[in-house]
Amino acid sequence: MKFDIYGRFQLDIHREGAAWAAYRSDGGKRVRVADLAIPPDVSTDELAEYLDDVYHELSRPGERISRVG
Repeated sequence: MKFDIYGRFQLDIHREGAAWAAYRSDGGKRVRVADLAIPPDVSTDELAEYLDDVYHELSRPGERISRVG
């Protein structure tokens, strides 16, 4: 699943075993986001809300995190 983070960057998030893994494109390469730990009990439906909790300092009024894939 891909998420657009307030129009600033996108994250590709998927399960690796029992854990969530997050990747960001950087110069055409997929780079693991090391400083983002998503608890394994966060459901697919809760991911956007969880990401908003983590990255809310980046948002401006009216901006949202949205699933794009």
